[in-house]
Amino acid sequence: MLPEVSVVIPIYNGENDLKDLIDCLYEQTYPTEKVEYLLVNNNSKDNTENILKRLTEKAKLDNFPLFYLSENEIQSSYAARNKGIKQSKSEIIAFTDGDCRPNRTWLENLIKPLAKLDIGIVVGEIIALEGDTILEKYAEFTETLSQKVTLANPFCPYGQTANLAIRKDCFREVGLFRPYLTTGGDADICWRILRETNWQIEFAETAIIKHRHRQNIKELKKQWQRYGQSYQYLHELHNIPLKSDFTNQETLYRLTRWLLKEIPVNTLKLMLGKSKIVELIRTPLDVICFLEMTKGKKASKLPENAREIEYLIDN
Repeated sequence: MLPEVSVVIPIYNGENDLKDLIDCLYEQTYPTEKVEYLLVNNNSKDNTENILKRLTEKAKLDNFPLFYLSENEIQSSYAARNKGIKQSKSEIIAFTDGDCRPNRTWLENLIKPLAKLDIGIVVGEIIALEGDTILEKYAEFTETLSQKVTLANPFCPYGQTANLAIRKDCFREVGLFRPYLTTGGDADICWRILRETNWQIEFAETAIIKHRHRQNIKELKKQWQRYGQSYQYLHELHNIPLKSDFTNQETLYRLTRWLLKEIPVNTLKLMLGKSKIVELIRTPLDVICFLEMTKGKKASKLPENAREIEYLIDN
C-alpha cells in the first residue's frame, strides 16, 4: 500500500529548467493517482509564470497531477515551500528544486523508509547533473551537495530540501519553515524536528536527484557566500560552532603547495591517464570557495524577522 504524497517545488526564475524538470516528474514510477506535484512560483521575474500556466494546462489534458501555486508576498524559497505544504492534500511532503532532475524511481525510493512509523524525515542523495564546464565537473568531482556530508554534520544531521521528505505531523509539532529565512532553512527545520521531537531521520541512498551546478565563477562565488551566510544564521538560531575563517596565510600555503607539489604530480598522472583535468585546478577552486564562504559569514547577521516560525493550521 503506497501512501499519498505531495511533492512541493519552489520555482524562482526557472524558465530554463522547467521543461526538463517536468519531464522528469512525468517519468516517475510512483502512481499518479497517489501523488500531486505542487510547483510554487516565488515571484519570478522571467517567463516562469507563463510557462507554468501552459504546462499545468497541458497536464490537465494528460490527466497528470501537476498544479501551479504562487507565493508573491515573501521572497524566500521557504515561504514558497510553506505555501505548498499548506495547500497539500497528503500526510507526506516531498521536496525538490527547480534546478534538479529526479531519477525515475526517485519518489518511490524516497518514500519507502516512511513505512517505519518512527521515521519523520527521509533524505535522498544528490549527485551532479552531467555538465560540460569545468565548474560543473569540479562540483561533480568534489560531490559538493552530497547528503552524506549533511547527514554527518557534527552538531545534528540534516538533509537539503533538494531531496527530502517530511511527514506533515512533524510540521504540526514544530511549525513550518521560517518564511523570512533566505538560507539555512533546510538544516533549521530538520534540527527543530530531531531535537524537539522523537521523530527519527533515515537516508535513502537510492532516491537520487541530479542537481544542475554553477557554470561560471560569479555563480560559484554567490553559492559559497550563501553557505557562509547560512553558517552564520544557524549559529545565531541554534548556537552551532562557527567554522574558522579562511585566512590569507592558509591561502598562501594552499596555493604554494599546489604550485610546487600538486601540479607536477597531477600533470604526470594526467599524462598517464590516471587523473582528470579537474584535479589540476581543484585547489585554487577550493580556495575561492573557502574565501567566499568566509566573506559571506562575515557580512551576515540574521534579520530579526527570520526568527519567525509559521505554523500549520489544518482546515
